[in-house]
Amino acid sequence: MVRQGRHDSGDAALALLYAEPFRLARPARQTLPFVFASPHSGALYPPSLLHASRLDALTLRRSEDAFVDELFAPVTELGAPLLAARFPRAYCDVNRGPGELDAGMFAGPLDLAVDSPSTRVAAGLGVIPRIVRDGAEIYARKLDPSEAQTRLRLLHRPYHAALADLVAQTITQFGIAIVVDCHSMPSALSVPDMVLGDRHGASAPAWLSAHAQSAFAHAGFSLTRNTPYAGGYTTMLYGSAPGTYALQIEINRKLYLDEESITRRANFQNVKTRLTQALSKLVAIDVTQLRPNAQAAE
Repeated sequence: MVRQGRHDSGDAALALLYAEPFRLARPARQTLPFVFASPHSGALYPPSLLHASRLDALTLRRSEDAFVDELFAPVTELGAPLLAARFPRAYCDVNRGPGELDAGMFAGPLDLAVDSPSTRVAAGLGVIPRIVRDGAEIYARKLDPSEAQTRLRLLHRPYHAALADLVAQTITQFGIAIVVDCHSMPSALSVPDMVLGDRHGASAPAWLSAHAQSAFAHAGFSLTRNTPYAGGYTTMLYGSAPGTYALQIEINRKLYLDEESITRRANFQNVKTRLTQALSKLVAIDVTQLRPNAQAAE
């Protein structure tokens, strides 16, 4: 596997990744109704992916939200857990539904439920991506159909089972849960420092989104809401049930990342400090306003 150019043996490395597909960092005691997730910061690239790809290791990393898990790591000190995928988005994208599959990528029929065609899947950005973020095709040839089943069963399903379990534990303790899905975005899009997504109000009440926007602005970040990112599968899934809410945060990579070499910029720690300041304000909410009974009484 590859993390910044490091290699490991093939079968053993893949077995290890399947055995430990994510990292879960917990606070000594959870004191907040927040659950943070980093689905795209995984950088352990299976040798089988490197062998099957027409791209070099650095180009494959163009889809990666590099170091986002590090940027958000201080949330555990604030009192919230952080779940981070170890596998890369180019291998399995857990911010897509399990049925968002492109059957044309495979050398035979899929023994899986496949969703109706969508623009995301057609563009090559399904749960098993066909391209990296700059549009380059990942694979030199069609995949064996068993690949889809294996990646969904051993990566996608365990990740969301862990996230669902964190949400359930948080609801039990606080009566609500707020999932914050953490991402980065390419600077080529000419976007502001951050984009806050709440699925146009479907995954969080307006006051919570406004509070979040104010927290980041207070730390000096320029930001917009829902444009061009309103939220993906995770925000939809965990922001649609009673007592659960979800926000998506996209950080402009130019703030902290050299996008050519995929290395931290010299100001990485400064950005992390400012982000922690913003997050400390974000989590300072009146929990009672979000409990289902309070919402029903409004």
